Amino acid sequence: MGVRSTVKAIVLHNGNVLLNRCYDKNNGTYYSLPGGGQQQGEAMADALKRECLEETGYSVEPVRFAALMEEICLDPFILEHYAEYAHKMLHIFVCKLASEAKVAPTETDESQVAIEWVPIASIPAINLLPKQVKAYFSAITDGVCPQYLGTSFLEYNHG
Repeated sequence: MGVRSTVKAIVLHNGNVLLNRCYDKNNGTYYSLPGGGQQQGEAMADALKRECLEETGYSVEPVRFAALMEEICLDPFILEHYAEYAHKMLHIFVCKLASEAKVAPTETDESQVAIEWVPIASIPAINLLPKQVKAYFSAITDGVCPQYLGTSFLEYNHG
């Protein structure tokens, strides 16, 4: 078991942020940043572009590295059956659309039920996971220096 390197995108456009709306039995309805696992030998920027296109159908361009955090899932089922997802480093980038054209997503997350442009002003009112991203959303998106968001120990994994 190792640490999984993941990339996540905060895609900003016209006062909105692109989010995956998700649902699972442990977290209920929640929103998640598009992104996912970096493959062996794949540059972070390339992983970010690939994951966003697969999950949302949008082509994105990273603007800047914005935050770093880690998640450690304590769920015994995840530890036993999906150990590669139990410890993740999240590299979070502020992004822009490379094009407003959208294609059909090809590989959505298991818990993902929709893709939504959510008004940035609505962030405090929605269930955005990870919680540190929600809590520091303005600092992440408005800041000049990357934010360290610490470690989150999760009872249950999320997308």
